[in-house]
Amino acid sequence: MDYEEFFQEASDKEIVLPLDQFSGSAPHRLSNEALFHLPLLAMTILLLSKTRRKPKSDELGQLIGECFERTFSGFKGSSQHLGWSANLRMRTVKALTFLETVSLVEVDRHDSRIKATEFGKKVVSKAIDVQSDLGYTLQLIERNYFDIQIEKQIAMDLE
Repeated sequence: MDYEEFFQEASDKEIVLPLDQFSGSAPHRLSNEALFHLPLLAMTILLLSKTRRKPKSDELGQLIGECFERTFSGFKGSSQHLGWSANLRMRTVKALTFLETVSLVEVDRHDSRIKATEFGKKVVSKAIDVQSDLGYTLQLIERNYFDIQIEKQIAMDLE
């Protein structure tokens, strides 16, 4: 039986599938826990720290939350605000500590900006250059980070 025959036979026999039980269920969304894996957070911090506008350590959790909300479709239109998640902020600190320990980033003592070391830049560049889901996702995160920075600059210019 092919595709058209199947639907013709179902129509002839007046077969109906009741889907009322599924109408009230919410669409599947990612929970906060789904994205708080230290490797992804560490790679995101490394990515942001290699850009021209280095993030400050005290704004890192908020920035990563905003980038993730814009990048991952499970959070688009969600009532959850990842940037305010205490769990995300705690895990971001752990990821930053790891990156400092292995000398992939340095935190400037004067202005608390996070800067990627030469080795850290090589690591993240290699991850971005590989044709994979990770590389594509990192490119999206980087673009969203740039968009956030431009929006902040425009907002400051308007004030």
